[in-house]
Amino acid sequence: MAAVNAYLQIENLTRRIGDRTLFENLSFGIAEGQKVGLIAQNGTGKSTLLNILGGKDSADEGEIVWRKDLRIGYLEQEPQYPMDLTVIEACFWHGNSTTTLIREYEECMSTPGNPGLQDILDRMDHENAWDYETRSKQILGKLQIEDFNQPLSQLSGGQLKRVALANVLITEPDFLILDEPTNHLDLTMIEWLEGYLSRSSMTLLMVTHDRYFLDRVCNLILEMDDQTVYPYHGNYGYYLEKRQERIDVANATIARANNLYRTELEWMRRMPQARGHKARYREESFYELEKVAKRRIHEDQVKLEVKSTYIGSKIFEAEYVSKTFSLPGEDQKVILKDFYYNFARYEKMGIVGGNGTGKSTFVKMLLGKVPPDSGRFVVGETVKFGYFSQEGIQFDEQMKVIDVVRRIADYIDLGGGRHLTAMQFLQHFMFSPQAQQSYVYKLSGGEKRRLYLCTVLMQNPNFIVLDEPTNDLDIITLQVLEEYLRSFHGCVIVVSHDRYFMDKVVDHLLVFRGKGEIKDFPGNYTQYREAEDERQKADAVAKANNAQKNSAKVNSSVSQLSEKAKPRLSEQKRRLSYKERKEFEQLEQEIEQLEIEKKQIEDALSTGKLTVQEITDMSKRLPQLSEELDEKSMRWLELSEFA
Repeated sequence: MAAVNAYLQIENLTRRIGDRTLFENLSFGIAEGQKVGLIAQNGTGKSTLLNILGGKDSADEGEIVWRKDLRIGYLEQEPQYPMDLTVIEACFWHGNSTTTLIREYEECMSTPGNPGLQDILDRMDHENAWDYETRSKQILGKLQIEDFNQPLSQLSGGQLKRVALANVLITEPDFLILDEPTNHLDLTMIEWLEGYLSRSSMTLLMVTHDRYFLDRVCNLILEMDDQTVYPYHGNYGYYLEKRQERIDVANATIARANNLYRTELEWMRRMPQARGHKARYREESFYELEKVAKRRIHEDQVKLEVKSTYIGSKIFEAEYVSKTFSLPGEDQKVILKDFYYNFARYEKMGIVGGNGTGKSTFVKMLLGKVPPDSGRFVVGETVKFGYFSQEGIQFDEQMKVIDVVRRIADYIDLGGGRHLTAMQFLQHFMFSPQAQQSYVYKLSGGEKRRLYLCTVLMQNPNFIVLDEPTNDLDIITLQVLEEYLRSFHGCVIVVSHDRYFMDKVVDHLLVFRGKGEIKDFPGNYTQYREAEDERQKADAVAKANNAQKNSAKVNSSVSQLSEKAKPRLSEQKRRLSYKERKEFEQLEQEIEQLEIEKKQIEDALSTGKLTVQEITDMSKRLPQLSEELDEKSMRWLELSEFA
């Protein structure tokens, strides 16, 4: 698949790990301006492919051709930095063309005679390198990294991933490669990144499980399936539609081939070994037909039909629970404050909120892993929790996959007298008989998460608690997990930043706003977001109206002050100095520009066509404009008396 005006062209790329082939003879191209989402099952080599393109790994065979002088940015799934660096130092540590140029400039300035200075200055202008540190701090702030001098050793894994994401965005590369960029981002940050990438002219290749993100950012989906790349020129919704069409056509082709294959197989068995030329030609065609007939084009699905144990009417009650944490050098962090909640039978609750607001702590208190400061959780006697945590479980890396499951049970009860062996159960989780005999250390990160999910569900819980379940799971697994949870005859709590997953699974939300404030919202995430947008829009309009009223009052006060100032100023007989005259002329221009900007904002706010973010930004800017106008107008009045 060659790309017109290609930034990247891959031909016959092959990568093997031991006796396992991740991909073979992979070929595709990416053109300038395309935003590409790469979709494949866990274990098929998505991250390995990105590592090869990012220069962190190498292929066994094949060719990769980049356009000359292309600036490439790469966000790894697990970024690595020296832990003695500070956050802002990390922004300069990774080698990129901008930081290299800044170092070159600093060396030139410290060298007598400043050799090559003009060339460096031109390149600094071209790369917009002068405000690199300012841009770094702005993007870090958007990703909620506020302490720029904090050592990396004090950051969590999620914070380190956000620092790495900021680093690749700062340089504004021509071609951006992202491996699971939404992991460790809260919903506000995901929506900001979504908008940033949608507006950007950067060419993009990314792997992500976030389907709303794919749908709103990407204009090309590449699906890796059966060691072949299938392109879909559209967003994620278009991909789902066309992928099903492809599968239907392929299955019809295989069905026709099977009918013909049965006829040809009968002929092959009847024919003598010594065949003529025509017979040999027909024999060769038979073997080609056999390849098609034996293909299996179907959607591998995790068929989660595990029986849940009986659950009574008493589930759990949070009786006025409070929890605070004391962090070194910071004020106390309030997680819960006199929180009361009575959980209902078969309830499916989603928990959302910013990072650090206490979502995971709440779950751990419910499970008895963290004690509350006051109050208590009263859990019903029939409740049997199944807990899928962010951290996962630590497998013995030297164990075989099948043995991990057999340690829990040899047989799994499906209900209605049906049972599955451990081997059959794993096949429903897309672990082939060959993969089951493989060792855990050979699994990809996503395959380990899938195995972990398997170990949780096979224990027949009646109350499933999922803390960030979508991280590192492939989309096929997520789709079937969603269907299972929707029909699950038990209780569910989901803590997730995956908006699509939440919309599919939950009935209502607990929204953690921080400082112990928790709101119960009756609906899914999209409904909550729409309600929040309306609320923010109303608040922003109210603030804008107040700002306009305050501005009018201030202008009136300035006018009165200017009248009082005139006699006093007129008594002073002197002329403006050269510096004051230049300032006076400059003030006239600045006041005119500020008045134009203010008029444009006021007109825009009255149209009712702005987004919530635009209204918010303009509402913040309007009082700033009024303040600047007042200050400059007063100074202009003072100088005008002597002009």
